[in-house]
Amino acid sequence: MDSRIKLIKGDITRLAVDAIVNAANPSLLGGGGVDGAIHRAAGPELKEYCKKCGGARHGEAKISPGFNLPAKYVIHAVGPIWRGGNHGEEETLRNAYLNSLKLAVKHGIKTIAFPNISTGVYGFPKEAAADIAIRTVKEFLQSHPEIEEVIFVTFDDENYRIYAEKLDLKDE
Repeated sequence: MDSRIKLIKGDITRLAVDAIVNAANPSLLGGGGVDGAIHRAAGPELKEYCKKCGGARHGEAKISPGFNLPAKYVIHAVGPIWRGGNHGEEETLRNAYLNSLKLAVKHGIKTIAFPNISTGVYGFPKEAAADIAIRTVKEFLQSHPEIEEVIFVTFDDENYRIYAEKLDLKDE
């Protein structure tokens, strides 16, 4: 495993990194799950800022200040809604991660934390989503040494176990 990739179970809104990624909906105006948690922790300024962003399509990512978060930036990545796997969902999820990483490089971000994009209410199968996330990040890091650390942040034991197995981590 690339030593720049880390895994933690916890609250992404508490991380003091350059950027946290929000598993956003297309409006970018907040919602449930991690999206709602990030908007609540960042404060009302985040929603006001995002109103001016014009939303985002599935697979796209946009950046905003972190406002009241310890993170300097929030990268809003819109993952796909799972519709059985035959509607480009895998490529769209890959693009959500890839476009987030491209924004990180563009903005000089060295440390970035990702939640589990699309695995909540969007219904993407967790194992498949973890495979796509890990593979996309590993491939990107091969040609981008400027990214110093990527943290996968899981909120529950199930996702932590899935990522730990796929990243070949021993019990820590």
